[in-house]
Amino acid sequence: MILETLSWLCLVLGGLLGVIGGIGMHRFPDFYTRLHAIGITDTLCAALFLIGLAFQAGLTIASFKLFLIFAFIFFTSPTASHLLANAAMLGGLKPVLSDDDVANSEQLDKP
Repeated sequence: MILETLSWLCLVLGGLLGVIGGIGMHRFPDFYTRLHAIGITDTLCAALFLIGLAFQAGLTIASFKLFLIFAFIFFTSPTASHLLANAAMLGGLKPVLSDDDVANSEQLDKP
């Protein structure tokens, strides 16, 4: 009973985190902030889903395979986000700055 409750709690929290990441992707103004929202939430979302599924599977080979999937996602997702941001920066994509940031950067550029 407790494992099933923990399993459903992890699955529901993972789903909510995925929805929050999707909302962040649509609401944030530029590529970099959207990438940050998705990069953070997709790793934790996948972790919660996989933990919930491991609770459902019990202590079996399936839970070990779920752990291996999590280890793969844990290392590849942040690396992919970093590489995407680096490629965008090298490609010349500038982040959207607020008015205060623009005014501060213009003052710094003046001799």
